[in-house]
Amino acid sequence: MSGPVAVWLGAGMTVAPQAIIGGRAHRLYTVIVFIVLASLDNVAAGLVPPLYTPIGDDFGVSRATMTGATAATFFFSAVAAVGWAYVGDRSNRKMLLMLGTLIWAAGTFATPFSPNFAAFLGAQIVGGIGLGAVGSVGFSVVSDLIGPGRRGVVMSFWGLSQGVGTLAGGLLGGLLGASDWHLPFYVITVVGLAATAAYLFTHNIRRGQSEPQLAEMYAAGGEYDYRISRSDLPDIVGRRTNVYLILQGFLGQLVFGSFVLLPNLFQVKAQVLGYSESTAIAVGALYAFMFQLGGVLSIIGGVVGDRVQRRRPGGRALVAGIGILAGMPFFVLLYFVPLRLDVPDGAGLGTLIVAVPSSIVTEPAMALSFLFALLALALTSANAPNWFALVTEVNPPEHRGTVYSLVNLVNGVGRAAGNYGAGRLIDLLGRSLASPTNFVVGMAAFQLFFIPTGIAFLRASRTSAKDVTTVREMLDERASEATRASDAHPVPPAHPAAPAASAGP
Repeated sequence: MSGPVAVWLGAGMTVAPQAIIGGRAHRLYTVIVFIVLASLDNVAAGLVPPLYTPIGDDFGVSRATMTGATAATFFFSAVAAVGWAYVGDRSNRKMLLMLGTLIWAAGTFATPFSPNFAAFLGAQIVGGIGLGAVGSVGFSVVSDLIGPGRRGVVMSFWGLSQGVGTLAGGLLGGLLGASDWHLPFYVITVVGLAATAAYLFTHNIRRGQSEPQLAEMYAAGGEYDYRISRSDLPDIVGRRTNVYLILQGFLGQLVFGSFVLLPNLFQVKAQVLGYSESTAIAVGALYAFMFQLGGVLSIIGGVVGDRVQRRRPGGRALVAGIGILAGMPFFVLLYFVPLRLDVPDGAGLGTLIVAVPSSIVTEPAMALSFLFALLALALTSANAPNWFALVTEVNPPEHRGTVYSLVNLVNGVGRAAGNYGAGRLIDLLGRSLASPTNFVVGMAAFQLFFIPTGIAFLRASRTSAKDVTTVREMLDERASEATRASDAHPVPPAHPAAPAASAGP
């Protein structure tokens, strides 16, 4: 069908389809869908830890074995993400994302039907493989939507969505699964299928379309045709900022992996106070959720990173490094504050939802805990948006998904090691220390890994300025080459040009 096409909006009002397809509202919808989906994959990953005890009891395995299952899921997800990202950097990213979402929904749906622990582990790993696509390929798409000036703040929403997803997964697992651990998996499966449908209406983002150096080329109808190849891998690994980002990812995730046990820490503290297991699970999930709400302040870290980066090269990495080092002591203090809660054992879910948050006001110890948690997360959450933005800015568009997945692979190894290692350390300490002291000491010890994490970021602040400049110069050169090629071989118009309109009388 040729000729102008318009969409009717109302009495006498029309708008060209391009104002809707690919317009600002469509792009905003696309960003929201990807941010929500980044959250959902972490919801799925966060369902199991609050339910270690009832699931382990059903299958006859220990908490350490259940922790190992979560670690294995993280590991396989991270490995799969490299393959997903590499294919995504060479092909249609939307179809890969839809496929990945369907796979994690299938694994999540199969989990509650598992007849034994081996089947449970297999279903979790299948789901994890699908989850690898959402993070790595989705990051590549979002990075192509956002210009340099706002990358920190938008990436803070991307990172925040993942943190909120983990919290929501823990809360959903702890509350819905307190009496029946199967129920949360049914719920998240339905949500995953709805998310797949949402993909159908997202905008098809072109690689590098938000880069200022490529704006003129795209405005002239050009395309960015560069795709990753295996010969690019040495350059990726040889870029010094990438090395520091990979290093900090492994070290930092040793700590973040141990955070998965936070609901268990509060659960054990509640059980020591005399609460039954089912009540303690719900209490642990609620406190873990509330005490990680400070992660929402990562938005501030993204804004600060954007501003400091505009004023001095390497500013993003500097903000992240200082935040990590400054936040560590507050996490240690959080673990040592005792739990105080005045609510009868066996209280209903509605009573607990009111009583647990109220304790922050009525119990000084819980108010102090909440303050420490808020400060710790406000500072350390500056990490995520700024390293997301750094991955984007020190790598060309066709490398970003793969680099993100490589960093995420190392993150996954670190997260799995932190999750499993913290669980093992807690069990070992339990031979000489009573609960919850073994939990407190074990989780506090893992905070020490934040020290080399912060140092790696500070080192990246010295190398990132050069790497950012190199990428910008590369894009300028490629855009100029594309423009020269277009001028040398112009494409004839499909129809005769319309006569120019008169400029005046």
